This record gives sequence, structure tokens and C-alpha cells, in this order.
Amino acid sequence: QVQLAESGGGLVQAGDSLRLACAASIGAFGRKAMGWFRQAPEKEREFVATIGWNGYRIMYTESVKGRFTISRDNAKSTVYLQMNNLQPEDTAVYYCAASPFTETSGRKNEYHYWGQGTQVTVSS
Repeated sequence: QVQLAESGGGLVQAGDSLRLACAASIGAFGRKAMGWFRQAPEKEREFVATIGWNGYRIMYTESVKGRFTISRDNAKSTVYLQMNNLQPEDTAVYYCAASPFTETSGRKNEYHYWGQGTQVTVSS
């Protein structure tokens, strides 16, 4: 049974940082691309970042470039999202996702497994 468990969300002020973690219970984690998505109230779930199986093929949505960093530790089956200089528009539920592919382009339909999400709220 596949499980993706996000942690690290919370309530912060603008300019603060958070580090999200996603612990994966999934076969062949080290051969799967991983991604982070987010969904704000009354908005569609959107792509945030993706990382390929070997830590390369990293992509970000334009609005987080220079502020967010995705990384992974295959030995721990964990993917991280370091979020710096958070802004109110970053407020959303953040979801971890696993793809059966070794690399992705960040499209939602490339990811077959999803976590339950962790809330990130940024106050101004």
C-alpha cells in the first residue's frame, strides 16, 4: 500500500521560512520522480516543483523560483520542499505526489499517488 505523509506545514509571517517533508512508503522510491503541488481555497491544484529520480531534472513554477528548493533523500525515501521568503499568496494546502516515471514535466496526470496534504498559511 502506497503512503505519502507530508509534514512541516504551519502558520508563519511573510518573509519566514518553512521546510516541508514527505515520507514515502512506496516501492522503488529511488526510481520515481516526486513532486509538490498546492491548492489554495477555491482554486485548482497547481504544480509547484518536481525532482527526478536521481535528484536532477528539477523544475519549479515561475512564482517560486529563487525562493523554494526541492530535494530528496533516496536512502530515507523522503522528498523536501524548503520554502524561503514566504508570501501570503503561498497560502495553500501543499501536496506531495509520486510518479511512476523517473522524470516528469510537472503535469498532474503524470503523478499517480498523492498525500493528504499539509496546510501552509502565510500572514501579511
